[in-house]
Amino acid sequence: MQKSVLMLTKLDTRKILINVQNIQTVEANPDTVIFLDGGKKILVKESLEEIYEMLQDN
Repeated sequence: MQKSVLMLTKLDTRKILINVQNIQTVEANPDTVIFLDGGKKILVKESLEEIYEMLQDN
């Protein structure tokens, strides 16, 4: 079963939940930027690789 929500950490250390269906792309630039539907961007502490691992089926 795939995850439907990711728990991530914003740069100011607040925890957030993101619905994976709303994610368009994730970039490492060098900070990790998540682009959501509607054009919103969120900067998070987790690396691109960490997010990829979270999304994999276990």
